[in-house]
Amino acid sequence: MTARRAHCDCGGLTVDTATDPIRVSICHCLACKRRTGSAFSWNARYDRSAVTVTGPYSSHTRVGDEGSHITHHFCPTCGVTVFYENSDVPEMIAVQAGTFGDANFPAPTVSVYHADDRLCGWLRIVTEPLKIWA
Repeated sequence: MTARRAHCDCGGLTVDTATDPIRVSICHCLACKRRTGSAFSWNARYDRSAVTVTGPYSSHTRVGDEGSHITHHFCPTCGVTVFYENSDVPEMIAVQAGTFGDANFPAPTVSVYHADDRLCGWLRIVTEPLKIWA
């Protein structure tokens, strides 16, 4: 098991994890692209009991394509989203993997919205094995 610390740009919001992630995924949905300003989001899911959040945060909830409520938590000072919760999996917390600042963070094993027109045509995912969703 690897303990890790994720944090926003200014360091005001931190997330400490006590275990390895249960799942590492990337998502190509349009909402994730807008939120990250990138081609996809990179997410690490943890059991809620393995996560400690420190510092203030603001939240924004949106409804996902399948009706779940996804609540993103971000630093009120620098605006970086550090973690989110999904009403469909209330026992989990997902941390934005890039906020760990670790080039050796585990590669994704799941790619969401990979198979439809949301995946950028120039993007090549080389992680194996990769479970493709939607």
